[in-house]
Amino acid sequence: MNRFRWVVLSVGAFGLTLLFIQHWVHALGLVPYLVLLACPLMHLFHRHHGAHRSMARASGSKEKTP
Repeated sequence: MNRFRWVVLSVGAFGLTLLFIQHWVHALGLVPYLVLLACPLMHLFHRHHGAHRSMARASGSKEKTP
């Protein structure tokens, strides 16, 4: 069973390598779209830790933010 696993992994890695080498132009064509998709996703999932509290202190506001 261990030998079978190595054969399957080797053939799969070889196949993915050939696929990537032969179709890298298509993959590079998607890069601009991935960058454009990354921008809104970054804004959705990136948190500004403590930014609201520091802004409130800078403006002199005594309101507490959650």
